[in-house]
Amino acid sequence: MKAYSYFLAAAAARLHFASAITLNVNSTASIRNASSTLAYGLMSLYQNNQSSIATTAIGTLPAPLYWWEAGAVWGGMVDYWAYTNDYSYVATTQQALLAQVGPDNNYMPPAYDASLGNDDQAFWAFAVLAAVEYGFPTPAGNSSTVWLDLAEAVFNTQWPRWDNTSCNGGLKWQIFSSNAGYDYKNSISNGAFFQIAARLAHYTGNQTYVDWAEKSWDWMRGVGLIDVNYNVFDGTNDLINCSQIDHTAWSYNPSTLLYGTAVLYNLTNGSEIWENRTTGLLTASANTFFSPYQNATNIMYEFACEPLNTCDNDQYSFKAYLARWMAKASVVAPYISGSVTTLLTRSAEAAAQACSGGENGTTCGQKWYVGGYDGSFGVGQELSALETVQSLLLLRGDVNSTHRYPLTSGNDHVQAADTIATSTFSIPLRATATGSSVATGSSSSSTKSSVANNTHRVSIGPTSAWGMVALLLMASLAFGGGLDGLAGFAQ
Repeated sequence: MKAYSYFLAAAAARLHFASAITLNVNSTASIRNASSTLAYGLMSLYQNNQSSIATTAIGTLPAPLYWWEAGAVWGGMVDYWAYTNDYSYVATTQQALLAQVGPDNNYMPPAYDASLGNDDQAFWAFAVLAAVEYGFPTPAGNSSTVWLDLAEAVFNTQWPRWDNTSCNGGLKWQIFSSNAGYDYKNSISNGAFFQIAARLAHYTGNQTYVDWAEKSWDWMRGVGLIDVNYNVFDGTNDLINCSQIDHTAWSYNPSTLLYGTAVLYNLTNGSEIWENRTTGLLTASANTFFSPYQNATNIMYEFACEPLNTCDNDQYSFKAYLARWMAKASVVAPYISGSVTTLLTRSAEAAAQACSGGENGTTCGQKWYVGGYDGSFGVGQELSALETVQSLLLLRGDVNSTHRYPLTSGNDHVQAADTIATSTFSIPLRATATGSSVATGSSSSSTKSSVANNTHRVSIGPTSAWGMVALLLMASLAFGGGLDGLAGFAQ
């Protein structure tokens, strides 16, 4: 009973009624200010750069968060710098990106071997690729090509892992055979490899990267991880020669591919094949991961777990990558920019409204369609809101031109290629309110673990703060606590 009373008090302490992230989507200054508030909230959760922290933990996030998500955070912070020109976190980001390179400078630190997957390694490569493409400052004492060197090193450790012993190819999820999931070949590992190859192809002009991008796409399509409608499914098992597919749909899978196809569309001067793939992936994503209800049009959500209250710590962050890569894709494939702007603008407005929790009144929740803070908080929730809001700066073109278009090794800006598209793109109509034919599930074998993921989570049904009060009041009365249990909340 005491534990339950403590739960009520803790939950009530996290409620906030007066504040939220202020966001005027038509004002560059407002978007910058909102992004700054969100970046501060995210960085407030990062504690692993203190003097007492072990060297192996610098740049990582506290348990139970996995190593890969820290790489995702630093990629978001590179983007934050590029879009806002705010240098507040540059030194912290530089330190983190270099702290986890491992003894071979390829983002394989031995301290994390027990959970190291190809996808984990890839998220750190994404971060340094953003540093390459936007000209992120190089810390003193390092080579001017350090970010590119690290990205290429990741690629050069991954392509030799291409496994032809089963399924006619593909990358396994896990790197080491001793890790659970070694027999799984999934979309995020192969899709990440595809994106890395595509971005390196664009930056360097090296045909080898193009060849590997095409090979990885063809394998995913051939094995059934990408269907004819460009839905992207979670993975398959090489112990059964990939004869069955886990059809769970996560937003980071198609969006990882989307930025790669858009980059290749640009690299090939608007080729029809890469245009069709870009259009197909965006159409499938718009159909599956937006508009959960009729009164929540164009608001992003994680289809497979949010409505069921089953998201884990990995999945809380997935909307971040959908927003990140939709926005970046619209820069290199501008024919999709109108629809992407519509989707991300409404999602950013909803996310800002959901960032109204905690003592500061700006802590971000998970469900953006409930009209306020839902009681869920953490790194994934903050990162998702930040990526979505700051993407508006990129979409509006309100950033320095050298930071808007990804650079090439020749220091030339990407050509827009918007006059070459053979078609235009508009948000597809949905057949129903939820509208997806993609299978749903409560969990996925591509996420690391469900253990302890709900430690700080408050699952609620009401869509307003006052509804939460009613829930707490009813719970207190039901457990015999009367009104005393809410005394602290009333103060």
